Parts: sequence; structure tokens; C-alpha cells
Amino acid sequence: MEGKPVEGQERTVRQMAVESFSPSSIADMVPRRSSRRSHAVFVALQREIVLGTQAPGLTLTELDLAQRFGCSQGTVREALMRLSEEGLVMRQPHRGTQVAPCDAADARALLQLRREIECRHLDRVAARVDAPLLEDLRACLDAMRNAARDGDEYRLSVQDRAFHARLFAAAELPLVAPILTRCLIHAHRYKILNSRPNRALEETAERHVPILAALEARDVAALGGLLGHHIATIVDFGPDLTDAEEIA
Repeated sequence: MEGKPVEGQERTVRQMAVESFSPSSIADMVPRRSSRRSHAVFVALQREIVLGTQAPGLTLTELDLAQRFGCSQGTVREALMRLSEEGLVMRQPHRGTQVAPCDAADARALLQLRREIECRHLDRVAARVDAPLLEDLRACLDAMRNAARDGDEYRLSVQDRAFHARLFAAAELPLVAPILTRCLIHAHRYKILNSRPNRALEETAERHVPILAALEARDVAALGGLLGHHIATIVDFGPDLTDAEEIA
């Protein structure tokens, strides 16, 4: 009879989850909910859309993608459905699939929603701070630093999003988490497509250090201020995308 995993076994599972953020394959860094082939197509297209290689409004056809990736149209369709769930593509009957727009109005609304989600429930997060949470976040931070040093902006985005998703997971609000996931990827996409070229990626990683320190101190007020500013200034050009009075 299979018994309940002991603490050491649970620890190993958590470590394996964190280590999956820095593997040899990009596809292994994104949680898989489909076949390996479909997942690889999904991750490849997600990367291209986030980085702008697949530009907003571009039409994607299942036949062309199937030929490109050497797979069936059904495999491509599964990947496109996942991208549609994230809002990265728009699938319309008889009109095919287009890469979703990346407009300031959408970005502003999503950033405001993201800040509401992340900052509203920090008391729940602080009450659940433990060693595994802190170690997971430090691992994400180290992975961000490695991606920054490699000049890999997409991998940095993956690790950055993992940091914030893991932080919010401590609030134990599983029905809200998928909403935050969508806010995170679109915020990063907007940032990448609209920020100045040659940005200092290492600075992006290091912005998470004071957040981690405030969390470790269980200082909810400081954590809220740091997270709010972090989210409001995600785009490093022009005015903040969130309302100044809300930031204050």
C-alpha cells in the first residue's frame, strides 16, 4: 500500500520543479498540459509571439505551421488552442488564426488587474511564508540572473513570471491564479515589444531582490509598496501605464 510521501520526498519534488526552470530545453521550462510534440510547438510559438518575431495581426495557418514543424495539423491545432487560452492568438471561424494585438489600452488594464491581484492578498502570502517558498523564489531569481547573463530575454521572462506565480501561489487562491498568469505574460510581451533596445537584463532580475527581502521579513506594507512600484514601472519608457494616484 502506498503511503503518504515523507517530508524528504516532498522536498525532492519541489526541488525538481524549481530545477525545471533551468533545463537544456526551453520547452521544458513551461508547464506541459499536452503531448510533447504539441507542447514544443506551443512553446516555440509562444516565444516568437512574446519576442515579436510573430508580429501582432499576423495570420497563422495550421498547414504552414504543420509543414514548418514537421507535424500534423491536429498537433498544431492543439498548440494554437493553448495559445488562444493565453490570449496570444485569436481564432475566428472562417478567418483563421491571428496573432493577438499588443495595445497600450489592453496593457494598462491588465497591469491594473495584475496589481490588484498580487497586492491585495499579501497578508495571506505573508502568513504562509516558509523555507520552501523562499528557496523556490531564490531559485527563480538565480535562474533570472543566468538568463540575463546569457542575454536570453524570453528565458528571463519565463523565470520572472515563475517568480511572481510562485509568490502568489502562497496566497492559496487557485481560481485566481490563471487570471494572474494571463496578466503576467501579456505584461511581459508588451514590455518586450515596446521597451528601449539593449535594456539591462541583469537590472530586471535584480529588481526582485528587495521584494524577496521584504517577503522574508514578512513586512506586508513594504512588500505591497515594492510590488506595486515593480508592476507600475514594468515598461521602462515614457509614463507609467498605471494611474499615478493609484500608485501613491
